[in-house]
Amino acid sequence: MHIHLDKPSLASCPQCKEKKLMHTVCKACGYYKNREVVDVLKDKKSASDKEKQEEEKKKPLTAESLSKKDK
Repeated sequence: MHIHLDKPSLASCPQCKEKKLMHTVCKACGYYKNREVVDVLKDKKSASDKEKQEEEKKKPLTAESLSKKDK
């Protein structure tokens, strides 16, 4: 007896035509059953804000930056 996994069934999103798993929210546009469920742009903005904060942490400290933080 051989047990194997089948490939998941993909469907195209009616909103943006990207491939997605059936019966799930589209990761590209955030729609499910022709309704916006997830604000994808909001998630992308928060991710870019986190990246900017991490970049600032990696910058070397200077006397000017330390004096700004004390205020």
